[in-house]
Amino acid sequence: MATQINDGASSSSFSPQFTYDVFLSFRGEDTRYNFTSHLYQALCDKGFNTFIDNELPRGEEISMELLKTIELSKSSVVLFSENYASSSWCLDELVKILEWRNNGLFVLPVFYKVDPSEIRKQKGKFGAALTQHEENLKDNVEKV
Repeated sequence: MATQINDGASSSSFSPQFTYDVFLSFRGEDTRYNFTSHLYQALCDKGFNTFIDNELPRGEEISMELLKTIELSKSSVVLFSENYASSSWCLDELVKILEWRNNGLFVLPVFYKVDPSEIRKQKGKFGAALTQHEENLKDNVEKV
């Protein structure tokens, strides 16, 4: 697994129990080489220890190591984009992020070229992708 982690000075407002100040959750094909890369660089430049996945090996299941990284993060920026919900990895990350929000993880949603109401109401491409995942997983009730 190839990752980029900024080892710069961490913000003093973050608890030392966390390895990362920020975990970025995004759909690579939508935002990796534009918005996400600029956001990552800006966070690093400000001294935030930021986790971004880079060229993770593709597979059916998200790695436990990546999910653990969410637990080790003080905050998460979720970059909702047109194809975010079409990625089972993104959805697995989102589930983990929402679970950890109950443990104090700060979550900042960013809506990149999508209407927030489509996400909230599960409409448009976002809703269609969720419906497709549900159909694909209908025999795996635990995952749905």
